[in-house]
Amino acid sequence: MAFNLQTFKTRTLTAILFAAVMLTGLLWNIWSFLILFTIIHFGCWYEFVKLMKKINGNQYLMYCLLGLLYITLPILMMITIGIEWRISTVQNINEILYHQLIPCSIVFSIWINDTMAYIVGSLIGKTPFSKISPKKTWEGTIGGAILCIGVIALLGYYIPIAKVVPVKDWIAIASICAVFGTAGDLLESKLKRMADVKDSGSFMPGHGGFLDRFDSLLIAVPFVWLYVKLFL
Repeated sequence: MAFNLQTFKTRTLTAILFAAVMLTGLLWNIWSFLILFTIIHFGCWYEFVKLMKKINGNQYLMYCLLGLLYITLPILMMITIGIEWRISTVQNINEILYHQLIPCSIVFSIWINDTMAYIVGSLIGKTPFSKISPKKTWEGTIGGAILCIGVIALLGYYIPIAKVVPVKDWIAIASICAVFGTAGDLLESKLKRMADVKDSGSFMPGHGGFLDRFDSLLIAVPFVWLYVKLFL
């Protein structure tokens, strides 16, 4: 495919704006976090309903109920990972706290995994990973996961604020995001194939829609939530 400067500029500018919005929502305060994931929730639902219409025709409403598991539950889990409501009648405590660390680590892990998988796959990828997504390779998938785990482990070890969580737990969270994030990407690719569309939407020029951007997160979050509740 020939290099298109205008397409490259559009994709780059969109990616920068997307990253800025995500980081603002994650890092500013509890309200920006809630607003961000409320927008993501309804944006994903809008596109999911459109896909179900294309796949199932007039019976799409029944299949839309699956969106409660696919979209609403993971978003609620993400919110409960980040927000803690502390109540104690003994100590007269009633407060809501926002913990940014784990939500940020999930998003960063998925970004790193996706980016590194693309780069490694482009450089040395030869073995197809799945018929659902022909451009994915085993080399890219494995390389992306290894680099994702390595980068998150290093950040967890060297960044002072991250040291409240042991490095082994950062490795576990990054591993979960790499494995189940890839599964989420494949699931959404399958839905798009069934609907015979290239992208789930067009809110990000050059990058697709909400589901295209958050497919990995929707599947990874429930498994990170389980890990956090059981081991942290």
